[in-house]
Amino acid sequence: MLLHLSTWPEVEAYLLQSRGIILPIGSTEQHGPTGLIGTDAICAEAIARGVGEATQAMIGPTINVGMALHHTAFPGTISLRPSTLIQVVRDYITCLSKAGFTKFYFINGHGGNIATLKAAFSETYAHLEDLQIHNAQKVQCQVANWFMCSPVYKLAKELYGDQEGSHATPSEVAVTQYVYPEAIKQAPLSPEVGKGHSIYSAADFRLHYPDGRMGSNPALATPEHGKQFYDLAVKELSNSYLEFLNAE
Repeated sequence: MLLHLSTWPEVEAYLLQSRGIILPIGSTEQHGPTGLIGTDAICAEAIARGVGEATQAMIGPTINVGMALHHTAFPGTISLRPSTLIQVVRDYITCLSKAGFTKFYFINGHGGNIATLKAAFSETYAHLEDLQIHNAQKVQCQVANWFMCSPVYKLAKELYGDQEGSHATPSEVAVTQYVYPEAIKQAPLSPEVGKGHSIYSAADFRLHYPDGRMGSNPALATPEHGKQFYDLAVKELSNSYLEFLNAE
């Protein structure tokens, strides 16, 4: 069930059967010369919907803009500050917990969101207790990074080796090609690609990663690869969600 395509009585009926909800979260940021700016949100949303179908879980609206300040020297990138994203996540969970949801499973498509999400969970637990919301002590949040699923990581290494890189990767580009084959992009890619530099300011990032890639060769991506990554992630995260949902 998609929350935004449901009515309030349908959500109320769902809550009689389950207290869990899946929330996709990604980013709106550059992904090199051939990667879609919405890559991280596209991947998270597609995989979340697959998990929802497999587990009969409610799927919340995708949080499309994440913490991507280090990419803002590239046109098209939109970022929230960490403090802003914490507030957004806290407000999402607060509203949904008031309705009766207690298990919040975030399927994440962007590495830059991880630290902020974990901080947001801590702030949210304290916030709910301060508000004395019913069942606040039962609220639990978990972040699942689809790109870190062991079968996904293993396949990426088998297909791409060191050319997988760590940003604008062929694996994530492949998933977007599977989801949106009509939006596949072609562009010349320099054989030299930045890698191994620490991330500081946006200007420093663009200096060291001038085309936006981090050690990756997205030209290796295919829609067929994307389907493989999608299937592996959906299977792994479906099992993970059910374990989380049923745990005390």
